[in-house]
Amino acid sequence: MKVHSLKTIAAAALIGAIVAACGPSAADLANPVAPHTGLAISLRTDDVIARDQGRLRQQPDDWKSIDDLAAAYLQKVREVGDPSYYPKVDALLRRALAHDPGDAQASTDMGLLSLARHEFVGALKWGDRARQLDPAGARPLGIIGDAQIELGQYPEAVQTFQAMVDRRPDLGSYARVSYARELFGDVDGAVSAMQQAVEAGGAVPENSAYTRVLLANLYFNSGQLAQADAAYRRALFDQPRYPYALAGLARVEAARGRYAAAIDRYRAAVDVYPLPDFVIGLGDAFAAAGDARKAAQAYDLAAAEQQLYRANGVDLDAELALFDADHRRDLPEALAAALRAMADRPSVRSADTLAWTLYQAGDDAAALTASDQAVRLGTRDAGMYFHRGMIEARLGQIGAARTDLQTALRINPYFSVVWSPIARQTLASLVKA
Repeated sequence: MKVHSLKTIAAAALIGAIVAACGPSAADLANPVAPHTGLAISLRTDDVIARDQGRLRQQPDDWKSIDDLAAAYLQKVREVGDPSYYPKVDALLRRALAHDPGDAQASTDMGLLSLARHEFVGALKWGDRARQLDPAGARPLGIIGDAQIELGQYPEAVQTFQAMVDRRPDLGSYARVSYARELFGDVDGAVSAMQQAVEAGGAVPENSAYTRVLLANLYFNSGQLAQADAAYRRALFDQPRYPYALAGLARVEAARGRYAAAIDRYRAAVDVYPLPDFVIGLGDAFAAAGDARKAAQAYDLAAAEQQLYRANGVDLDAELALFDADHRRDLPEALAAALRAMADRPSVRSADTLAWTLYQAGDDAAALTASDQAVRLGTRDAGMYFHRGMIEARLGQIGAARTDLQTALRINPYFSVVWSPIARQTLASLVKA
């Protein structure tokens, strides 16, 4: 099966050599997306963990159970947001690889762990090693492609994802095709591929629910609130109290000006999974509702949670920089983090974070240069164009600023409960100028 529009992307990128060379985290593949464990089971993750722990108590050198337990721990992080599992995964996998350096599953899961920790150079190395050990497998290609995306190696990533979908057209490969199309500005194509991922389903119920959330995010990011609302609700129907879907519905409620409902949804998501992004969303909802005290409390909690992730080996330079720049917290450290992120993971999203941080720090000329890198693929991201428009406005480039702010609001007038009103106010002032 050929994903023809994805191959067209590759050709365009190569012809343009201009493409030098984002995000769910994995980056979340979505980064791109968060790592898939590949557990081909119908048991709940807790049951798998209990089973493998029991086997290892009876037989400590059961290497298959060691591999499976590490994979289950990775899945557990996705479900409960506890990064303290990462050191456990690392120890298990290193033990397995010390016993057998040719353990393909352990090498693959080391690649997934590296993605989860945002160690993308390491992820690329582990992905290449896993591909050598499992040349017919598709999962190593997903690791390689995810790492290439975050390292700004876009033509290479497109080729990798094409090989992956050719080898195994399933949830993981379709979702990655979707993300690549989104980065290159093909939103309709991204939606189509994510719909295929939803239809393909996954062995782990959480993975299928997450894919529905990714589809909903595509709708939200293009300003289609009704479609986003329906997709988030379907994810909740399949996986009750699913935190990503709860947080997604909170964004929809906030976009509609229903701040009390948004706060309730965010609180429900945080109760299940205290992900910093959810807590930041809660803080922004409080801010939009006019409760500065509770907003500040939420932001302080988000900062503390980010430190917990860092303490467990997760590189959050890009995420910390964007959070601090958005909320004008410790701008010197935010700028240092943004510069480190750009050096370590030179993606268009890192470039956008650097541009916005430079703007908030007052270096508008350097901010515009970074923004040039951020928009180089044609990504239809309202936040990127908002950042660029604000930079241009302060540089006195009034025509360009109007165009980019209009583009941001045309892509998604609800892109941020905090910044969308600023975009409209700034645009109105420029029209009068």
